[in-house]
Amino acid sequence: MAGEGDTKLFEKENSVMFFVFCSQTYIGSVVISINPYRPLPIYTPEKVEEYRNRNFYELSPHIFALSDEAYRSLRDQDKDQCILITGESGAGKTEASKLVMSYVAAVCGKGAEVNQVKEQLLQSNPVLEAFGNAKTVRNDNSSRFVSIFCKVLFVCLDLLEKSRVVKQPRGERNFHIFYQILSGASEDFLCKLKLERDFSRYNYLGLDSARVNGVDDAANFRTVRNAMQIVGFMDHETQSVFEVVAAVLKLGNIEFKPESRVNGLDESKIKDKNELKEICELTGIDQSVLERAFSFRTVEAKQEKVSTTLNVAQAQTKVRKKVMGVLDIYGFEIFEDNSFEQFIINYCNEKLQQIFIELTLKEEQEEYIREGIEWTHIEYFNNAIICDLIENNQTGILAMLDEECLRPGTVTDDTFLEKLNQVCATHQHFESRMSKCSRFLNDTTLPHSCFRIQHYAGKVMYQVEGFVDKNNDLLYRDLSQAMWKASHSLIKALFPEGNPAKINLKRPPTAGSQFKASVATLMKNLQTKNPNYIRCIKPNDKKAAHIFNDALVCHQIRYLGLLENVRVRRAGYAFRQAYEPCLERYKMLCKQTWPHWRGPARAGVEVLFNELEIPEEEFSFGRSKIFIRNPRTLFKLEDLRKQRLEDLATLIEKIYRGWKCRTRFLLMKKSQIVIAAWFRRYAQQKKYQKIKSSAIIVQSYIRGWKVKHLASIFSQMQKYFLEMKNKMPSLSPIDKNWPARPYLFLDSTHKELKRIFHLWRCKKYRDQFTDQQKLIYEEKLEAIFAEQQTLVFTSVVLCNFVSSQATSRIFLLTKNNVLLADQKSGNIKSEVPLGDVTKVSMSSQNDGFFAVHLKEGSGAASKGDFLFSSDHLIEMATKLYRTTLSQTKQKLNIEISDEFLVQFRQDKVCVKFIQGSQKNGNIPTCKRKNNRLLEVAVP
Repeated sequence: MAGEGDTKLFEKENSVMFFVFCSQTYIGSVVISINPYRPLPIYTPEKVEEYRNRNFYELSPHIFALSDEAYRSLRDQDKDQCILITGESGAGKTEASKLVMSYVAAVCGKGAEVNQVKEQLLQSNPVLEAFGNAKTVRNDNSSRFVSIFCKVLFVCLDLLEKSRVVKQPRGERNFHIFYQILSGASEDFLCKLKLERDFSRYNYLGLDSARVNGVDDAANFRTVRNAMQIVGFMDHETQSVFEVVAAVLKLGNIEFKPESRVNGLDESKIKDKNELKEICELTGIDQSVLERAFSFRTVEAKQEKVSTTLNVAQAQTKVRKKVMGVLDIYGFEIFEDNSFEQFIINYCNEKLQQIFIELTLKEEQEEYIREGIEWTHIEYFNNAIICDLIENNQTGILAMLDEECLRPGTVTDDTFLEKLNQVCATHQHFESRMSKCSRFLNDTTLPHSCFRIQHYAGKVMYQVEGFVDKNNDLLYRDLSQAMWKASHSLIKALFPEGNPAKINLKRPPTAGSQFKASVATLMKNLQTKNPNYIRCIKPNDKKAAHIFNDALVCHQIRYLGLLENVRVRRAGYAFRQAYEPCLERYKMLCKQTWPHWRGPARAGVEVLFNELEIPEEEFSFGRSKIFIRNPRTLFKLEDLRKQRLEDLATLIEKIYRGWKCRTRFLLMKKSQIVIAAWFRRYAQQKKYQKIKSSAIIVQSYIRGWKVKHLASIFSQMQKYFLEMKNKMPSLSPIDKNWPARPYLFLDSTHKELKRIFHLWRCKKYRDQFTDQQKLIYEEKLEAIFAEQQTLVFTSVVLCNFVSSQATSRIFLLTKNNVLLADQKSGNIKSEVPLGDVTKVSMSSQNDGFFAVHLKEGSGAASKGDFLFSSDHLIEMATKLYRTTLSQTKQKLNIEISDEFLVQFRQDKVCVKFIQGSQKNGNIPTCKRKNNRLLEVAVP
């Protein structure tokens, strides 16, 4: 059931031939799967990961692609899903369902609870197959039930092929579980179930096909028991199930004999009551109650109850009801002998085909019309007429069958056929030798006791024998009540209608009406789900690999409606999507739509497709969706999106790395500041220790040199220190004189001694001040600022970039003036009233330069404007603006420009800010180009 391939459509002489060269391909979103009848290595865990979370058309056709699409729609869009797997018996539907479930189990998440559900999902397969599958002439593991996988639930309909329990066609066998339990159960377990290992001991087990090549029933039994435990069966529940299975198996060994005639009727009696006794022990039913239920039935009319005997045929027929199992529905079947079971199953397949037609061919063409897409209608066969032939409430075959079963008088299969010949004679899909229509009167291929229906999959001839009995499928009330009285909890739960409190005098519904209602419920359920299709095709009738029967495959392709599906897809559009999700998925491919599009979604998609230069014939705009004609256009979009996502990932990675490096730098800078602060504190407290340590280091070096016979160097150092003693400068802190070092190797020591000596004499100088002198200095400082009132802001700035070399000044802002003081002596160098400040200019770059413009003609403006550089530019400008506004009631003009004029004495100089190099690190540099231009290079 695997493979990836392409589909080719050939047209020749008005006939269409469809060839599938590998075992899986697509028609739109429909997966076409051919059974290879051998394992293929394309369902590995690696394949699961390859198709996980990928676009449907992104990779080669595969069941995993459809499974992923359905699972993600369920998970992300909360849409209930159903995967419809259809095809003939032997086409590989069961294997396809296993692959779907295994894929969903592999990708549906992690966690203890999720893993438990996943394991239960996977292990439900062996249980369902054991109780619901059997060997047929076309399939060694044919599903005899319907299962719908939706939201990880199995909805199993009531048992359909009940006749298989009591009788199997030649070459087939009963349900797997009977053979598995006899082959795989231990002797002790079989003894508890009162069973023997020999198949021939049981009438319900056909011996001609009891063994299947390549099937190990014993190993499968162990798998089933383990699976039941994982699914959630308790030990006592598992025991109960197998007790019921054993009881069903032993029911086939009960034989009835006519005992006497009561009121002209044969009364049935059980020959060997030993089997009956063991059945009662297994099920907890009183033997006399069960025996009476097998032999009598109670007819209730008004207030009276009448017990009537059952003849041998009636007693034997009724043991088929309520056997453990699930509803069987397989693919469309055409056997040599087709009876009521094939009729019912093919009816269900007609309904599934109708669903496929309505949701693919019909719905797709109607969607084009709804969306305003130009479209020419493509004709296709609608099998609704066949469904109506079978299920019409007045003239349908099932209605005629129920009418025959319920009417009084003599009712036989022949009377049922006569009724069909009267009612359905003119129907174009009904054929019978005995109908009013004489067109089949001489058709020797159609026996008189048969009728033929022209199904969508071909003509099927049904033998009418047994239709009435199988449709009645009666379970008399006495037997239901006997089952309900059982002490066995599972048996009692299986027969709720046997509860005396729930007695219903109405005749139980027929098998046909039950199945029709079940199919209606199934169809209604499917209509509420989002459908996904896997159409399975059987390549040959021999169940052999490497054999491809063209005629057989083409026949299946025609009746499945795949040719019409191909024509609709080829004439239409391979992909369609609402504008909103389409724009959301591909918006990163266009600068105008990325990252946000503010207008309508359709307009955004139009802009996107125009930007990508997609040919107009490749797409059409509907009312609510964009339609793309060829998959290659979609593949192009996906490839572009993949490349763009890689580019975006690279961009995000680059930004993240930059952020990470900057964060690390800022953290290191902060750490460096903390370390430096602690180091300075440590240095202040340990000066003496450091001096002593330096002396010790010098002393150790001297001793080392002595040890190494460096007497000459020691002599030089000794001479050096003696000379230093005589050449020491004065104790004035402003004396910058210091003796030259005599030897190069003493360079670092010479500098360190200079630094230590300067610190020492500064301390000595400060220590000379008396308290009275300190008070005098404080009075001088107060006198300097007495006239300036409160100090608002102070900072160290650089100035005089134009007239001379930049000098360091203390910038003082008071409530009335701007002062510039010498950093060393503290003397005031300039004083500017706030009223004389007209404007502040600064660049838009991170350079720290700003100019303070003065009022022309003012006393402070005699030397021109000021050009400063400060690390606190923003704070200085803010303080200056607010203080000026407060004192003068006028807003100070702040000009931000990378080029402005500054007045220096009689000249106006242009200050221009340019992009510089990193030679000087992050420090801006000034360069006077001429008398009229000063360039500031900002890194």
